[in-house]
This record gives sequence, C-alpha cells and structure tokens, in this order.
Amino acid sequence: MPPADHTTALAEATRRRAEQARHRAEQTLATAARTGTPTTIAALAKTAGVSRSWIYTQPDLVTAIRQLQHRQPATDRTGPQPASVASLRQRLDTALGRIKALRANNAELTRQLETAHGEIRRLRHTRPPEPRTGKEP
Repeated sequence: MPPADHTTALAEATRRRAEQARHRAEQTLATAARTGTPTTIAALAKTAGVSRSWIYTQPDLVTAIRQLQHRQPATDRTGPQPASVASLRQRLDTALGRIKALRANNAELTRQLETAHGEIRRLRHTRPPEPRTGKEP
C-alpha cells in the first residue's frame, strides 16, 4: 500500500490557520483603534495570539499599527518626563521672586556704596592737610 498523500489537507489546514491568524490580528487592531488602546507590534501579537515575526511578514498590518501609534498619544513613558504646566509655572514664579529679591538687595547695596563714597569724599575735603615735617621718606 502506497503512503497516503496528505499534502492537500495540510495545505488547506495551513491556509485556514493563516486566515484565522489574519482575522484575529485585524480584529485586535480594530478593537485597539476603537478603544484608543496603545498599540505595539508585541502587544498586538500577544493579544491576537500570533507571533511578532508573522506580523512583520504582513506589511499592511505593520503600516496600520504605525498609523495607529501616530494617532495615539504615548501614555507609557519610560524616559524623562516633560514638566507639567503647573510645575513650570511654579518654577517661573519662584525664579521671578528670587529676581525681585536680588534686585532689592542690589539696590540696597548700591545705596550703601553711594553713601560710603559720599562719606569718603566729605572726609577728604573737610580734613585739614597733614602737616609736613620736612623729612622726606
């Protein structure tokens, strides 16, 4: 008895599995687009039950994922976070307060310096000259 030829059945099973994988991936992508869920290739592969390498063989799915990523704001950030508006406002208010205090301090020091210069000038002009003893140093 010759060996059984199962190639047709295997090819049909492979085609069905590919269709099912494609359907699950498309459904997962559609759900992510509808709900606004952040989507990555790894997340799509895990949810749809397909491999990441298989998704990369489907250029239209990769393109759809990339487009969806550009429409969705990134919510899970791993790097440095940008400062919030409230934080920036607080830093600005603190800096402005410090500038105001420094200007006041600068004005006070300038006033004291002017007073000291005036006192030096007054003392130079009101003191009698030192008597000369005739000895030169």
